[in-house]
Amino acid sequence: MNTFDSSAQTLSLVIFSAVVSVSLLMCIMASAESEDLGDFYTGYRSLSPVRNGLAIAGDYVSGATILNTIGIVALTGYDGLTLALSTALSLLLLMFLLAEPLRNAGKFTMGDALARRFPSRQVRIVTSVITLLAVVPMIVVQLAGAGHLVALILGFSGEGVRTGCITVLGLLMIAYATIGGMKGTALIQIIKIVVLTGAVTIVAFLVMDRVGWSPVELLDRAKRGSGAGMAFLSSGLQFGTDTTGRLDTISGMLTVVIGAAVLPHVTMRMYTAKSAPDIRRAMSWASAVVIYIVLLIAVIGIGATAFIGSRKIGAGSPQGSLAILQIGQAVVEGSGTFSTLVFSAVATAVFLTLLSSVAGMTLACASSLAHDLFAQGLRDGTVSRSREMVTARLAGLGVGLPAVALAIVVQDWALQALITLSFCIGASVISPALVYSLFWRRYTRTGLLTTLIGGSACVLVLLTFSTVTSGGPNALIPGQDFSWFPLHTTGLVSIPVGFFLGWLGTQLSDRRTRQREQQQFEAIEPRILAGADTPPM
Repeated sequence: MNTFDSSAQTLSLVIFSAVVSVSLLMCIMASAESEDLGDFYTGYRSLSPVRNGLAIAGDYVSGATILNTIGIVALTGYDGLTLALSTALSLLLLMFLLAEPLRNAGKFTMGDALARRFPSRQVRIVTSVITLLAVVPMIVVQLAGAGHLVALILGFSGEGVRTGCITVLGLLMIAYATIGGMKGTALIQIIKIVVLTGAVTIVAFLVMDRVGWSPVELLDRAKRGSGAGMAFLSSGLQFGTDTTGRLDTISGMLTVVIGAAVLPHVTMRMYTAKSAPDIRRAMSWASAVVIYIVLLIAVIGIGATAFIGSRKIGAGSPQGSLAILQIGQAVVEGSGTFSTLVFSAVATAVFLTLLSSVAGMTLACASSLAHDLFAQGLRDGTVSRSREMVTARLAGLGVGLPAVALAIVVQDWALQALITLSFCIGASVISPALVYSLFWRRYTRTGLLTTLIGGSACVLVLLTFSTVTSGGPNALIPGQDFSWFPLHTTGLVSIPVGFFLGWLGTQLSDRRTRQREQQQFEAIEPRILAGADTPPM
């Protein structure tokens, strides 16, 4: 078990308490202005491009991004670096390809963007289900990991303590989402991204200072610390160098690049901009911040290997999720007060990242359940705005409480399969649906439903029978082996299948339907693509 300095743990506890108190107060203050749907879902589109960009970056950089990516870089070297760069590239693709059309087509949720072209109760209901399928697994993973990390940071141990931490964090998550709405969670995300940027900057600076600001020296030390030599700087350390391993690496990169930035808790931020130019500026800020953080993550991950060693990192956590805390102590070891301050800064950044990430995801799920499923899907738009507001807040409880319970049950499981599920749904289902709906004139409602339902089925089947679910020590079900799909991610197969099913469903639509729906799209195409303000839906 990893142990940290007691004075650092005490200071971290004090800071955590202050962060929780201040952030809850901010959410309560935001709640006073969140009694209207427009304010709750989008904050009345009142955020400036800079603040919105920081909030987007905050939503995008989740706890899994920070903890797992640094760990993978530390344990696998080159393969981890490609994953980190893929994370940054995904947000750039969103900025250049989808951000403005999404903002123009949507109003509150992803269901609004899709229903702009295909107004249908079926589309609303299926979209809400897909939102839950993509986001809830990430909530569970981050809550389960948060319980373990927070207990460890504060110096506690035992399953009961971890369960208590998960419960407290889950309740805070629900409070932020249901009380503060979009504006409240945006404030939390902005604070989180500022603190996180400062913390990783300090650690990366200290890592480079230890090697005299020589990248060559850092890489040399990392090669020795990894125990793999030159293989640490070559592809194949994570999945192997055979054909299957190389395909696995390509599949993982494709899944992250195409799927990470289109997850619903990220795309919901597109609807908070006043205009198309505002979302362009916001995405520019978000991309710059994320690229900066990714570069620092790479330095920290390699530094962890250089100064701690892969063996110790793997002993702390099989996925290396504790590497950022370990390196936070290693680079200032023996320096007393400064070491305590650095560790506390890193711990606070991790705590805020986990807390804000699950709050944003919970808000995305609650918004989709209340707006897409209940108000538009089941009640066909006949629900009053006040009742939808109440439903949205109750939906936050409906999502949060089961997620907390599930996280407690699976807290000791290997949960990589759940993270993989979220990214695969984003890449294989949400991306094809958005690209076709926003840009392909001949796309039909049947094609959209085929994409959403068929793509999800493909991902679920392949992932169920993959090696991340069974057949290995780090699988979701390690004691069983019913895997026949050889890759860890499904993207190499399911992404083409998702696009193909959209095309096939469109071709199977009758000619009259295709013509009618193409004419409907041509009527709204200038609004979606040209950046005009979106009228009320």
